[in-house]
Amino acid sequence: MGNCFGSEEAEAAATVRAPAQGHHGRRQDSDQISNLAAEAAAPANRRSPIMAPPKALASMSSAAGHHSGMRSSSSMSSITTRSSSSSSNLPLGAAGGADVGVAGALYPEPEGRILEVPNLRIFTFAELRAATRNFKPDSVLGEGGFGRVYKGWVDERTMSPARSGTGMVIAVKKLNPESVQGLQEWQSEINFLGRLSHPNLVRLIGYCVEDRELLLVYEFMAKGSLENHLFRKGSAYQPISWNLCLRIAIGAARGLAFLHSSERQIIYRDFKASNILLDTHYNAKLSDFGLAKNGPTAGESHVTTRVMGTYGYAAPEYVATGHLYVKSDVYGFGVVLLEMLTGMRALDTGRPAPQHSLVEWAKPYLADRRKLARLVDPRLEGQYPSRAAQQAAQLTLRCLSGDPRSRPSMAEVVQALVEIERIRSRPKAASSREDASPRVPTRSGGHGHHHHHHSSRPRSGSDGARSGYPSPRVR
Repeated sequence: MGNCFGSEEAEAAATVRAPAQGHHGRRQDSDQISNLAAEAAAPANRRSPIMAPPKALASMSSAAGHHSGMRSSSSMSSITTRSSSSSSNLPLGAAGGADVGVAGALYPEPEGRILEVPNLRIFTFAELRAATRNFKPDSVLGEGGFGRVYKGWVDERTMSPARSGTGMVIAVKKLNPESVQGLQEWQSEINFLGRLSHPNLVRLIGYCVEDRELLLVYEFMAKGSLENHLFRKGSAYQPISWNLCLRIAIGAARGLAFLHSSERQIIYRDFKASNILLDTHYNAKLSDFGLAKNGPTAGESHVTTRVMGTYGYAAPEYVATGHLYVKSDVYGFGVVLLEMLTGMRALDTGRPAPQHSLVEWAKPYLADRRKLARLVDPRLEGQYPSRAAQQAAQLTLRCLSGDPRSRPSMAEVVQALVEIERIRSRPKAASSREDASPRVPTRSGGHGHHHHHHSSRPRSGSDGARSGYPSPRVR
């Protein structure tokens, strides 16, 4: 999983050994995988929701967890519901007393929905092979620990395969048979994303389980990931304006706030720029629920679990203790907000040693309004309200607090970002004078300590390379 990590040395060692063992175990369970197709094809009223996984998949999950050194509960928590309603698509907070939600809780905003049963189409492997032109290499959108993601086309009405360039574009994630954690992530995606509907969550359209093949089908996000727009060069990735940065941040924050809104919240656990996808209109949507986990029960402050996530984004208390708080997600949001503010990666070993960790290096500049202009991404060219940048810096600091109790809730983050968005730009002359101070030097090798603020800063991987910071689940 690249930069995904385990909390104990023994588990880490088991994970390193897992590929060969996992492959052997997967051969043993190939018959069990094929049994899922028949169970998935059963009418919805005859089968239990995917939240309670089929027995075959459950036993496979246990085997895969044993071979990989993972506890199967670490990233496979199920969404539960107490509803007796027959409706499969209820708006949260709707009238009528329907008790639908994660652990039975209601989300007050009408735009969010939690489905009583997953509303997913079951694809055959042949259909997805045809939709992706036999999984041609030139249709690959990305690759990560789970496997590859392919671009495909289906008829918008029937969801049947369509000719390339016609119909609706989809993204098909295909499990790599050698993947150690792919099975758990495949199930977690269905468990969570299969029942969640919100404008700022990527839509899971359907899945395929056939023989030894496990696939997931999503809506296609035309503008790719926020990570690409922040760090890659080229005509396809133009610098993002201040206003667009805020709009993307607000959208991502709303998606995370939705997950946290129920009585027993959903903890996303892997918030990072590569998991924020953008549609044609740059609307931000959270993707990849492979590490999502139900939050603590009533009266508890956290859940204890094996540490999983991405270096540089995981909250310090989680890395140190395995204690996962809802506000551990808020820390990850703060890291991404800092990346958007500075145009620099959370971790980059190509920078001078003191600057490897963006959070630790940048905190003093965030706290000092006189130094802040040196920190802001030079590609913004001073085209932002200084007061808005200062408030964004203060919000980022609050999110990055070492004590989870001191971090704001995501609902508070949304409100703060909306207020920041309302701040109007100053006249250009005033903005230019303020941004004329020298920028903090960040050139690799420690050269150029007196560069003017127009000097470019090194960004490892800005040309698409992954040096110093490989994303574990690239799309």
